[in-house]
Amino acid sequence: MNQREFLAFINPLKDRIFRLSLRYLVSKDAAEDATQEVIIKLWNNRKRLKKYDSPEAFAITVTKNHCIDQLKLKGNNNLRIVHSNFEGNESSLQRQIEAKDELKMVSKIISTLTEREQTLIQLRDIEQLEYEEIAEAMDMKETAIRVALSRARKKIRERILKIHRYGTATDK
Repeated sequence: MNQREFLAFINPLKDRIFRLSLRYLVSKDAAEDATQEVIIKLWNNRKRLKKYDSPEAFAITVTKNHCIDQLKLKGNNNLRIVHSNFEGNESSLQRQIEAKDELKMVSKIISTLTEREQTLIQLRDIEQLEYEEIAEAMDMKETAIRVALSRARKKIRERILKIHRYGTATDK
């Protein structure tokens, strides 16, 4: 793989790599550093990329593993998903505020899920990867992914309903 082919491969992926890194590492600077490190790792392994059935899934796996390694190095076990790319299209300021509050609540609920559930939500619902790509990246069977996602979404839904019924925020 030459430089031009590599750039054609990496350009559509670099934003996805950054967003996944940001989910794991939370810090924008750390995510930018991780993105650069992952791109360097992929460049160094560019000759092997064509051997993979899904080089994109390999890139996501490298990203996930790099971020986990960084967290282990720093001793930071506070993994959480933060979705800051939300832009409301509502015309009224009140609706925008409510939507942002709802997003914060969902983000807080997601942060209470297991690391695997958070990663699956990130890859499927936010990054919109196909089940096949997630299976390869996470080394899981597609049926296990569907079950885990269903359970995670059910937890999220139940907690949202509980909050709305009682009108109070809760962690569980």
